[in-house]
Amino acid sequence: MAPSKIKIALADDELLFRKGIAFLLQREKNLEIIFEASNGSELITYLKEQPEQPDIILMDLKMPMLNGVEATKVIHKMFPGIRIIALTSYNTKPFIANMIQVGAVSFIVKNATPQEVIHTINEVDQKGFYYSPEVMKIIHDDMLTKKTTRSNLDTEYLTAREIKILELICEQKSTIEIGEVLFISPRTVEGHRNNLLIKTESRNIAGLVVYAIQNKIVTLNIAN
Repeated sequence: MAPSKIKIALADDELLFRKGIAFLLQREKNLEIIFEASNGSELITYLKEQPEQPDIILMDLKMPMLNGVEATKVIHKMFPGIRIIALTSYNTKPFIANMIQVGAVSFIVKNATPQEVIHTINEVDQKGFYYSPEVMKIIHDDMLTKKTTRSNLDTEYLTAREIKILELICEQKSTIEIGEVLFISPRTVEGHRNNLLIKTESRNIAGLVVYAIQNKIVTLNIAN
């Protein structure tokens, strides 16, 4: 049996750019484009009406009618299992920090190479999120500069094993890789990960990373 393909939806109002991305991705044996939208409203209508849901959405952020930021908020709430990668020309710290808050699990800058685009998609599919070292530093800096309070959850409520798994998640290791490091099965890793999501009240793996940094559970080796 052939491995299942990663189903992708594209949302971008620039037709030439959208078709170029679609052409690039369709050449990959493990990727399948199932829908293209020119704005956020069109995409949300598709998601509501069609039984086949994408695994990943590549979401342009500057679109007419309903832009990518607002569409990400809606989709993240209505379809939390769909992973959204932001397609953006706005590679600024406040913008990236805001998109993480509304639910984006990764970012692709529009001048990225084809290899970077494909790598990001595969990383998100395998691990649930993908933040480059630059983006991880932005998350870290954002948590330091914001006057946010720590979570009400007592972090001692997390077990030593859960904290170790959280550390490995922050190192962007996959479920299989975490299992190999800790000598446990992928199923056991998933069980601990689900417990972490429940205990930290995080919606996805990206939320766990933000939580870990915010609560200083992990120390990231980030260059200044």
